[in-house]
Amino acid sequence: MYGRRVNVNGAVWDLYGEARRGTVASMFIDTVPNRNSPPAILLRESWREGRITRKRTLANLSHWPAHKVEQLRRVLRDEPLVGPETLFTVERSVPHGHIEAVLQMIRRLEVDTMIAARRSRERDLVVALLVERLIQPSSKLATTRLWKTTTLGDTLGVQDTDVDEVYAALDWLRARQPAIQQKLAARHLHDDGVALYDVSSSYYEGHTCRLARYGHDRDGHTGRPIIVYGVLTDGDGRPVAVDVYPGNTGDPTTVPDQVAHLQTEFGIARVVLIGDRGLVTETQLRNLQAHPGMGWISALRSRAIRDLIESGILQLSLFDQQRLAEITAPDYPGERLIACFNPLLAEERRRKREELLVATERALTKLAAAAARRRGGARTRLMWR
Repeated sequence: MYGRRVNVNGAVWDLYGEARRGTVASMFIDTVPNRNSPPAILLRESWREGRITRKRTLANLSHWPAHKVEQLRRVLRDEPLVGPETLFTVERSVPHGHIEAVLQMIRRLEVDTMIAARRSRERDLVVALLVERLIQPSSKLATTRLWKTTTLGDTLGVQDTDVDEVYAALDWLRARQPAIQQKLAARHLHDDGVALYDVSSSYYEGHTCRLARYGHDRDGHTGRPIIVYGVLTDGDGRPVAVDVYPGNTGDPTTVPDQVAHLQTEFGIARVVLIGDRGLVTETQLRNLQAHPGMGWISALRSRAIRDLIESGILQLSLFDQQRLAEITAPDYPGERLIACFNPLLAEERRRKREELLVATERALTKLAAAAARRRGGARTRLMWR
């Protein structure tokens, strides 16, 4: 068998000793199918002449055994004579890519070191719970079973964990919550920053949770006990602290805990707390005034706005020239009141008011017609729907 062609001094020598200057040829194994016969195995070479690719057959290898043809093909491709598929046998393949992607992101964000500075069995279990919660949320028991279907269990060494050990790890995590929140606050909160806070709820299945109470359910599942939780974030919405309350807890009563987080635990000297009028009530605002360096942004209720208008402090004529005005009032000492006129909201309310007037006039017309048809004292009953 001839060897591969060699480039010497710019000339490429083929198997027959012919030289073609300025061209580079390559040999390869080509399989040519035959309609009614086995395919032909040919040793060929190809080269380019300008824009044209030419090739010719050097030998017919159809009579060679398959392993010999494969070895020659590897030599021509500069590949090892022994392929990896001949050395290894795949017995089991489990998903890994999405596991590695989430783990890499957790390490890049330093979530694992924020949970605990040193690696431990409990930290590995908590990280595994976080990864599985992001990939395929399930119950704690189902989560321990899913760890065996991917590389997550082997990577973190939690493949043989039972559900009791998972709950023990969650108790360990609960004890570390204050330290974790302080780390988050040191990273995301700062003086003269903005802290966002809101309250939500989740309904509860079962009868053993001491926080499950009947209250204002936001999930639409009436008739079930709920738990209330409040989340404190930085100005970009990154969570810093979370508190869980009994289901019958009112939203405004959770605000003092957040102030304690900010000023007592996190050491923030100046914070602006932003909340709607249902969360930051007048009572809570009066309590916030006792905390130095505490600011807030909220909205007055409709009754308080009407009082300002009736007292003449807020005059609607202010909005004839501008849409935004700053006023002061004796009932709100040391506070800035910003009055804003929203033309879109005014148009929406005007439209609804006119529709209600038209509907009322239509109903009164029917009532007057029915009263006119009464005979002999008989009364006509109107059915309202």
